[in-house]
Amino acid sequence: MKKVLMLASFAIFGFTANAQNAEAAQEVNPNAPEISFTEVVIDYGTIAQGADGNRVFTFVNAGKEPLILTNVASSCGCTTPKWTRNPIAPGEKGEIQVHYDTNRMGAIHKTITVTSNAKNATTTLTIKGKVVTKEEAPTTPVKTESTSKVSKK
Repeated sequence: MKKVLMLASFAIFGFTANAQNAEAAQEVNPNAPEISFTEVVIDYGTIAQGADGNRVFTFVNAGKEPLILTNVASSCGCTTPKWTRNPIAPGEKGEIQVHYDTNRMGAIHKTITVTSNAKNATTTLTIKGKVVTKEEAPTTPVKTESTSKVSKK
């Protein structure tokens, strides 16, 4: 019986300590960098197989300390991101270049996960569209749409 009571008290103490650590971890530096993208979705529209698969996501550091992108990963090997590796000063812009392999036919719906030291530490970007044969592709360029993300202040 003593062992059970002793284990229960350790468990309660452990949960209390973890709750306090979780609260401390949730405190956010008010001067921390904040990443704000011009757009979080890029729509390629309907494009021909072999067409230019390069697009650029632009962002600004809306915080008060330097922004550092620690990782940018795509959901698929057919999408390759390149990003600004140097710290981005407050108010400065950076970019993430994305290349989609347009030799792959069909619908495009891929995500790019951006991890940084910002208040909003993880951001998900999306590319979408459709790759068709050159014969099926529109003869006039399709205006691509994007979805904007407004930074909350």
